[in-house]
Amino acid sequence: MAQQIRVELRPDVERLTAQDARPGLGVVLVGDHPASAVYVSSKTAACDELGIHHETRRLSPRATTEDVVAVVDDYNRRGDIHGILVQLPLPPQVDAVRVLDAVDPAKDVDGFHPDNVGRLVQKRPRFVPCTPAGIMELLQRHDIEVAGKRAVVIGRSDIVGKPMALLLMHANATVTVCHSRTSNLAGVAREADILVAAIGRPGLVRADFVKPGAVVVDVGMNTVEDPALAADLLLPSRLPGFEKRGSALVGDVHAPSVTPVAGALTPVPGGVGPLTIALLLKNTVRAAASVT
Repeated sequence: MAQQIRVELRPDVERLTAQDARPGLGVVLVGDHPASAVYVSSKTAACDELGIHHETRRLSPRATTEDVVAVVDDYNRRGDIHGILVQLPLPPQVDAVRVLDAVDPAKDVDGFHPDNVGRLVQKRPRFVPCTPAGIMELLQRHDIEVAGKRAVVIGRSDIVGKPMALLLMHANATVTVCHSRTSNLAGVAREADILVAAIGRPGLVRADFVKPGAVVVDVGMNTVEDPALAADLLLPSRLPGFEKRGSALVGDVHAPSVTPVAGALTPVPGGVGPLTIALLLKNTVRAAASVT
């Protein structure tokens, strides 16, 4: 599905490039967080595949807020950069709010600027955060009915949980947002026809969280290195890979127990992640098209 979205975008990229308006993505990467470097590499490789111009400014782990904002300001001024991606998390000494607020809302392809958040709340979005947008594409392209359904989102982050709840509500679902202090979390989750897990706790969602036949979307990306934990969290087919590498990515959903219960379940890895990247490309192309 992510590949299909890229195929759909290619004619727009070719058209814009022919008009000397080749879409461009400016990335800001601060520090040496290994996962962040991998994520940026995946995103820029996808840009290469589609013919989107990209460049990455790598800053020291000791960079200040002013250093990062200066890079953002440079990208804001440049006509060949249509989308700006600040890779999160930022080091603790950098004020992430100030940095994200500095991004030109018209180039905010992650959808994190308060102007774009407000537009999403009012159901007139400019850019929607890529992971929730990708999940909505997933539901639509699988012909999964959202209107009139009960949806439960576990997690209330600005990046996934909150915008996910808004998008589901705008699609006429009845939405409940859960978090670490929700009483009877399993019972609330079990009411869902559509369950989105985005809380960052490996294997939290087990069979007793899931209504039989529910659609379960696993946003979690957690690294597991303990063999006993891996044996509990991984499907049997993934254990040889863990034994070979000594680590594995797991989601917030306990796949071994949920797979027999759910009507549909996104895998980790290879599920929501590729869709997130595809929607970043889509937002970048839209940003370029808006100024031609």
